[in-house]
Amino acid sequence: MKHFALGASTIALLTSLVGAAQAEDVTAWRVFVSDHKESVVHVLDALTNEEITHFDVSGPATLYRSLSGATVYAVQGAAGTVTAIDSGIRFDDHGDHADIDVSEPRLTGFSVHGESPSHFVEHNAHFAAFFDGEGIARVFSESAALEGEAEFSEVKANAPHHGVVVPFGEHSIVSVYNTEGEGSVAGVQIIDGNGNPVGNVVECAGLHGEALSGNLGAIGGCQSGILLISSAGGQPKVEVLEFTAGLGEGRVSTLLGGRGLQYFLGNWDADTVSIIEPGAETPYRLVDLPTRRVHFAVDPVRPRFAYLFTEDGTLHKLDVIAGAVTASIKLTDLYSMDGHWSDPRPRIAVAGDNVFVTDPLAGKIHSVDAETFEENGEIAVKGKPFTIVAIGGSGVLHGGEAHDHADDHDHDDKIYQGYFDDSQISERTLADWEGDWQSVYPLLQDGTLDPVMEHKAKAGTMTAGEYRAYYDVGYQTDVDRITIAGDTFTFHANGQPMEARYEGDGYEILTYEKGNRGVRFIFEKVEGDAAAPQFVQFSDHAIAPQDAHHFHLYWGDDRAALLEELTNWPTYYPSELSGDEVAAEMLAH
Repeated sequence: MKHFALGASTIALLTSLVGAAQAEDVTAWRVFVSDHKESVVHVLDALTNEEITHFDVSGPATLYRSLSGATVYAVQGAAGTVTAIDSGIRFDDHGDHADIDVSEPRLTGFSVHGESPSHFVEHNAHFAAFFDGEGIARVFSESAALEGEAEFSEVKANAPHHGVVVPFGEHSIVSVYNTEGEGSVAGVQIIDGNGNPVGNVVECAGLHGEALSGNLGAIGGCQSGILLISSAGGQPKVEVLEFTAGLGEGRVSTLLGGRGLQYFLGNWDADTVSIIEPGAETPYRLVDLPTRRVHFAVDPVRPRFAYLFTEDGTLHKLDVIAGAVTASIKLTDLYSMDGHWSDPRPRIAVAGDNVFVTDPLAGKIHSVDAETFEENGEIAVKGKPFTIVAIGGSGVLHGGEAHDHADDHDHDDKIYQGYFDDSQISERTLADWEGDWQSVYPLLQDGTLDPVMEHKAKAGTMTAGEYRAYYDVGYQTDVDRITIAGDTFTFHANGQPMEARYEGDGYEILTYEKGNRGVRFIFEKVEGDAAAPQFVQFSDHAIAPQDAHHFHLYWGDDRAALLEELTNWPTYYPSELSGDEVAAEMLAH
């Protein structure tokens, strides 16, 4: 596995060495660090600890990264500006492999302005920056930010206040200010695309803090629990998850969402944190800390862990499943929680195998090995390094301008990665998928694909066993063979064939969490066996007519529900290939 040097000249050199038809496993990690006092954002190579570049901005910033990792946002409260930064790292997960593209980080030219920006929320690759002084959120897409386009919409609350807007497709969830008396946040209101209220205000006195984990959102600050946001029929649904008896006195007003595991990590009181698992028999669990909490972060690479920093200068490793601190290490001098809330104090970010902790008063960043939990380095940074976010991972780098995936896909690189214009999409017929196809699920079960999982583990962030478990969910199906001839499908499930005729029913464009898109080509049953599904939906990374060399297939009787399915994607390769040949095709990626 190659560790990727991040300079532009090195990128060009590596590309020339790889060649147009070859590929390299590449790892790239970057950390973006703001300064507590100065108007600057530093970009560091997390593998070499060297500074790549820095960006001058309009004021001291709080940093946020997008779920995709394509963008970083500098929210500058005093300067009234939110600035977009292109991280220069792109990933595209194709189910059976992931690609990486690395370029120089840059200011995209996109920014939004207003009075006192504060809460910054992402949902489905759309962002809402709430400007407290105006009571307005400016909402924009990641693609607009990357392209430098000054395109945004506005969602208005009922009054200026320290509030929040969660974008949710055509709807928004907006904090509501109680203007009576001294005034406070009363709860949230769902509004539609025209600004009309949907349903009643969901009460949440003291509302503060928000996070997303998988398909659930959460808003904190309520006196009796937290608010959970889910989807019901394509519209947002907000309900209270009540605090359980016996928790004692506390409040969840800061939230983070788990990655890989669905949970929320929140505060409770000064020296206690809460682990919140909606749907669990015990949805709230508390973990006591030795001293007051300064900051916490979840681990996107090792999903069962999170990290907590306490005012005595100690970093703690929290096992979320066990609900216990499993390791601690002293890193800095005392950072008392007495004083102003905005005083410079450490912040945490996870970059691959390391946990980074800023030490603003010492002008450095500490690096801790996530496995051994021993300090393995320091990075000197000018000024007072403060908020920090990390972006990176491992993937396959394809050399040259042609993006050959070794399976004869002729689509260009950007389309394959899910970045395309609507005008590039064309209707497709079943002729693109005509043939005899085998499910790869039996090959996963019988061990034929073990070399593929081991290869992924060498370049990725999980063990071979964890990759096998992930693909066990993705590939799972009892339809082990499909034949397509003309407009006729024959599904072979458990030794029994089902046959039906299908006709085109258009396509749907899906936008994924990280901002890229995909197209599902849909066909509806017109006659045939009752047991055959009413709809089939193809996904093969192409957006216009061409012969497929493998594909993911979704089927069922509810067209809309199928579009929500993103975790199970039965995958098919030509039946003429042996198991070893299928594995070889995957390894060629």
